[in-house]
Amino acid sequence: MRNPRYKWIALSNTTLGVLIATINSSILLIALPDIFRGVRIDPLAPGNTSLLLWLIMGYLVVTAVLVVSFGRLGDMYGRVRMYNAGFAVFTVFSILLSVTWLHGTAGALWLIIMRILQGVGGALLMANSTAIITDAFPVEQRGLALGLNQVAGIAGSFLGLVLGGLLGPVEWHTVFLVSVPIGVFGTIWAYWKLHDTGIRNPAKLDWWGNLTFAVGLIAVLVGITYGIQPYGGHTMGWTNPWVLAALFGGLVVLGIFCFIETKVPDPMFRLRLFRIRAFTAGNLASLLASLGRGGLQFILIIWLQGIWLPRHGYSFESTPLWAGIYMLPVTVGFLVAGPLSGWLSDRFGARPFATGGMIIAALSFLWLLALPVNFAYWQFALALLLNGLGMGLFASPNRAGIMNSLPPHRRGVGAGISTTFQNSAMVLSIGIFFSLMITGIARSLPQTLSGGLVAQGVPASSAAALAALPPVSVLFASLLGYNPLQTLLDPGVLHQLPPARAGFLTGREFFPDLISGPFATGLTVAFGFAIAACLVAAIASWLRGGKYVAEEPVRADSGTEAPSAAR
Repeated sequence: MRNPRYKWIALSNTTLGVLIATINSSILLIALPDIFRGVRIDPLAPGNTSLLLWLIMGYLVVTAVLVVSFGRLGDMYGRVRMYNAGFAVFTVFSILLSVTWLHGTAGALWLIIMRILQGVGGALLMANSTAIITDAFPVEQRGLALGLNQVAGIAGSFLGLVLGGLLGPVEWHTVFLVSVPIGVFGTIWAYWKLHDTGIRNPAKLDWWGNLTFAVGLIAVLVGITYGIQPYGGHTMGWTNPWVLAALFGGLVVLGIFCFIETKVPDPMFRLRLFRIRAFTAGNLASLLASLGRGGLQFILIIWLQGIWLPRHGYSFESTPLWAGIYMLPVTVGFLVAGPLSGWLSDRFGARPFATGGMIIAALSFLWLLALPVNFAYWQFALALLLNGLGMGLFASPNRAGIMNSLPPHRRGVGAGISTTFQNSAMVLSIGIFFSLMITGIARSLPQTLSGGLVAQGVPASSAAALAALPPVSVLFASLLGYNPLQTLLDPGVLHQLPPARAGFLTGREFFPDLISGPFATGLTVAFGFAIAACLVAAIASWLRGGKYVAEEPVRADSGTEAPSAAR
């Protein structure tokens, strides 16, 4: 007999695991300036942009690539066993990150490698947590349980911004150290209290499937990572032969992977699961929602740090922390709507709430699009709250609908597939939103910068040199909380100007005013894409059909063997 309290133990521990894993997906964004100062490296210097991008995206890439394989291993060898290993691995590499002693490029490479290995632990946690919850809870309570878990995960990505902003200025090592006590506690608790209650599916490991999936997806995500970097005389790298080779080569390898999965007896990626309409529609909706939500973080951070906060009296150095604080309404919306919608979906099914949530999210993006660049904060905060409510209303029922649609012995791999869609979308969204923003501002930014600088006495040659910099340099400078003109303009030029004029150029008004027009153009393009993604996600959510729960096996105990055939 099952302990009736065990389901709450499983929910508490897995929610803690997912929370700390997702906090670490975003905690670096606000803390990056302090981390780069700590390792004594200039991320905007030529050749260092890739270090910046990999420190941001390495964790996201590895979690996107490995969750399906780890979910499959959970189905085969026990989800709790894989989950416990994930907590331990995550904690070990959190410790190694927190004791970083190297400086310069070596220090940056150490951080990148340790972050990637920390991501292995994060992938083990993400891949198996939802399957453990689904095994532990009866059908009529799964929506609430998965809702709490899902909301903790999504809220974690926003809480990470605030934690990074608070800890980075105090001591940059603490950005990584904060995960250590939580990881140690969670690891001990998981090994002590969790046990497998699900159905195992003994099988051989699909080596060729794992290899081709990993190679193909890594190639695509790496191509996207380098696609937003300048190449030659172009503002972005989408014409770079290596980027094109990575993208198209990766897609070809993924095509080979799909072929392999139809031929091997025990595939890692059950393509037959996509015959389940609720599973397919739910994952498509999740992909599109994550595309809209993932890019939102970066766009709003740049908007706040590069323009709004300086214009309202905040120093450039303090903007990373305050950007995280001013984005808290999104998290509040998630925390309010997520558990409630999960509970309601247990009674009425996922479709009305997931569909309505995406429509509300689209309206929130439309609201943000209508705001002036120099907005009134209460309007901005209400738009963020509406976005959080919409995304929270969608996330919990959608994940519950996906997991309920899965046969019990496929929950691990199914959860991994779902998480892969969600995590891959985070990387895709960064590439898409940055590309759309750069495309929008590249049309007018060079002329605006050059004309504005010359009007303030900057020599035409120096103004032209700054205007010729790739727009991504301006975006990264804003993202990192640097004083853009003080960082990007030749220091000798500032020394030649009268002190009052130089102070005005590097003050809190000139640069934000200068780029507001081009930035507004970029926002229009980016938010237009987000609105379209949310509306298509709403359609996909509606097409999932009515409430659907895969047939549960009748068993006298927790059982260890799977049914002989997949549904």
